[in-house]
Amino acid sequence: MATDDLTIPQHTPLTEAPRSIPDILAQEQSSQLPYWDSSVAFRLGCALRTRLLTFDRPAVIQISTITTPAHVLFHATTHTGTSPNNDAWVQRKRASVIRFGASTWRLQQEYGGDEALFAAKNGLVGGAAGAYAIHGGGVPVFVRNCSGMVGVVVVSGLKQWDDHQVVVEELGGL
Repeated sequence: MATDDLTIPQHTPLTEAPRSIPDILAQEQSSQLPYWDSSVAFRLGCALRTRLLTFDRPAVIQISTITTPAHVLFHATTHTGTSPNNDAWVQRKRASVIRFGASTWRLQQEYGGDEALFAAKNGLVGGAAGAYAIHGGGVPVFVRNCSGMVGVVVVSGLKQWDDHQVVVEELGGL
């Protein structure tokens, strides 16, 4: 299918991602879903991809369970120009969300973006630190009346605050 044949929706700008920890926590908690299954993950993934197509930058979207190994429920790219590096960022963001039970944007704000401080405070020495990222875009999925997260949504490709915000906004729209 030629690019001219694609109907790209009108661009809807993102709201600004909050910078305070209480506001980010409130975002994470307000995005709770009534239930979670592969159909919900697919609808969310399609909504994210549709929204991200309106941005000029290419991005990768991955939605997975919190299991090891990951059960990937949705994985897609938007525009030409993504690379395996985006997938590496996805894996690092996903690992941070699962280990710390928080969005990577919240971790970014908690540590002031200081990766060395993050690694030191969490005992991540040597190569272990490279397995985690505190750049926005990794968001936990919570279900109402269920303790703990059930999934992880990651976007990589935009500015980190936009990676975070697009996930939160689309989660809120389900």
